[in-house]
Amino acid sequence: MSHFRVFLIYFLFCATIAVAQNIPSDKVISHDELGDYLTNSAKKSIQVNGEISETRLALYFREKFSERYFFDWQAVEDRVEDYTKLYPESKAYHSERAEDHLTKFPAEVQWKLPFNYQNGTPVNAYAVRHLARQHKMVDIGYYYFYNNKDVEYLNYFTNQLASLNTAFSENKYETIKDGNGVFEAFRSGYRILNWLHLHNLFLGQAEYSDEEQLTTIATLLQHAQHMYEHNKEFKSGNHQTRGLSALAMLSILLKDFNGADEWYNHSMKLLGEHLDKEINEDGFQFERTIHYHMSDIGNYFYVYQLAQKSNLKIDKIWEAKLESLFSTLAKVAFPDKSAPVLSDDTDAPWAEKNDISGTMALGYLLFENPEIGYFASNKLSPKFYWNASEAQLLKLKNKQDILPQYKSLSFNDTGYYIMREGWSSNDKMLVISAGLDKNKPDHQHGDILGVQAMADNNVILPNYQVRYSLPDLELFKNSMTKNVALVDDQLQGKDYKSNKGGSGFGKFKKLPTPKVIAFEARENLDVFIGSHDGFENVGVKYSRQVINVDNDFWIVKDNFSSKEKHNYKQVWQGHYSLENTPNLLRSTFQNGSGLDLFQLQTIDTIKTEGTRGKAWSIASKKNQTNFQFITVLFPFKTYDARVDETSEVKNLKGWKLNDSKWEIEGDNAVSLTNDNTSIFFNVKQLKYKGTTIQFENYLDVWIQNENDLSIIPLSEKEITVSINKDHKTKIVKYFVGT
Repeated sequence: MSHFRVFLIYFLFCATIAVAQNIPSDKVISHDELGDYLTNSAKKSIQVNGEISETRLALYFREKFSERYFFDWQAVEDRVEDYTKLYPESKAYHSERAEDHLTKFPAEVQWKLPFNYQNGTPVNAYAVRHLARQHKMVDIGYYYFYNNKDVEYLNYFTNQLASLNTAFSENKYETIKDGNGVFEAFRSGYRILNWLHLHNLFLGQAEYSDEEQLTTIATLLQHAQHMYEHNKEFKSGNHQTRGLSALAMLSILLKDFNGADEWYNHSMKLLGEHLDKEINEDGFQFERTIHYHMSDIGNYFYVYQLAQKSNLKIDKIWEAKLESLFSTLAKVAFPDKSAPVLSDDTDAPWAEKNDISGTMALGYLLFENPEIGYFASNKLSPKFYWNASEAQLLKLKNKQDILPQYKSLSFNDTGYYIMREGWSSNDKMLVISAGLDKNKPDHQHGDILGVQAMADNNVILPNYQVRYSLPDLELFKNSMTKNVALVDDQLQGKDYKSNKGGSGFGKFKKLPTPKVIAFEARENLDVFIGSHDGFENVGVKYSRQVINVDNDFWIVKDNFSSKEKHNYKQVWQGHYSLENTPNLLRSTFQNGSGLDLFQLQTIDTIKTEGTRGKAWSIASKKNQTNFQFITVLFPFKTYDARVDETSEVKNLKGWKLNDSKWEIEGDNAVSLTNDNTSIFFNVKQLKYKGTTIQFENYLDVWIQNENDLSIIPLSEKEITVSINKDHKTKIVKYFVGT
């Protein structure tokens, strides 16, 4: 036999052994086979006389989890006691959730629909997805300690885990084709995260036998290999990110097994690709929601924290992107340190703000940036308490913070525009939504060019958080629960479709495409101009201007034009009184402050609607071809600072309505004047003393006439201005933003 043939046979033999030692994805290996899949170095440290006993293997991994996991299982009982003291509401919270899960599902549960709860009612798709995530199993882990370590609850975990292994071996589980895949990246990733937590909670308990510990490890290994094999290529969205985060965690914690280094390199490479492609250049997560932005932070935090603990190198670009996620939350935050509700935010249905303090606490732990510290709570949210070391928890108690310096700013890639007065709790802030992700707009709402606003410690123009399982999700995702303009009976979101699995989540097949024409922030004037094509299907062109005047109030101008007659509308969220309608709506809040919505053009009707304790008013102008709503959004701190409905000449914090010294030629022209400064809408010509200003078209401008004449265009197109002063004529072209 030739040397080549001998070498080839030897090579193939060795390759066969190497392949055989890779973790299989199509079965859960038995605990007594685990030793066969260890790296050589791990085997050497465990073997006694060439043998690996179950006892030594379990002991080895208890030691490794003590070193590598977020917390040391040897201090769990002290941690449970500290956790209960730090978060006194947690015991009732976890107990309620644990009892809910225990009541609904047996330990040996089914994993494929249809099947029933223990009370006989059918389990729906939404519930089976959450069962697959195993969220409430963590609550049962705490419940075990709350109930004097009743072994029933520990056994419930091990038996439910075993029931999935049985279902997997018998091919009786929900697959991706069913729409609710138990091993889909997002659900499998969350299950790994939760089972790792339980495993470490129970490692010090005598009732958690060596055999059960090794079965859990074998199950996690199968999950990891399955995740690795089924996520080879980049797939846009948070589902894969959650799965890759879990795979990276397992690769760090179980690096003693062959193939774990491949899992690590692969997951970190793809997570880096997600950071590169899904964190926009402006720092916002591409799905444009606070919820998914913070969820991504969690995904990267888990990996970053474990990698640091094991002294693994993290790419500097990876690290910088992660820090930018926290800075973005600071830039978009309301003056009270919360964040606005942006599209599919889901933590607290119907809430009008997002709590970001717990997430920002994570950012402070990682980067010790005092600006992030300004928003961070002094203790972690209960969710992340267990993911921080004692030293990190102490760091939060002594955190440093500085007041942010951000004023009005834009997220040009994501399409959010912020008009901000400052950071006093009473300061004003308005958010404009003018973006649409072209690749995955699944979590987008029908709020293109919609606004939200806060003033005097109140969300005065709200948006609302949603919950996928609620039957009116479509209503709360679409335009009737936003601060937008509409035409006839059309909403922005069209062709709504629920997902295949029937969990309640749904998305719009068609949404308007926004176009941002200009955004400019000056000391006493912010201007946003944008349009969208959402009504072109009925022949209506539409644009919206938003003007921040001296940080005192905002003007929203909605422009409609069509050859045919239509009914034009504005929708305003809030509880408004109607005694001064149709041109004045008023909402007041618990602290006596309020919001006036004051129409500067005469409109026809106001209609109010509402549900779930929320309300909105619809302002309409009927049977028009062309029309412009010019609406002053006027926050007032006290009743005597409101728009005085009894006064003939309206005075808006020094700005007088239609009381200009300029002689105006226009089409339903409107003016607001404050000393030598005026805002004009729909004007063609202005005259004052020896000065005549002639515009090429009807348009909107800001004019200041003190020592010099200053003109700022507020309309969407380039304008040509002829200025005749003392018989001298000058022709100037202005662009928006110049």
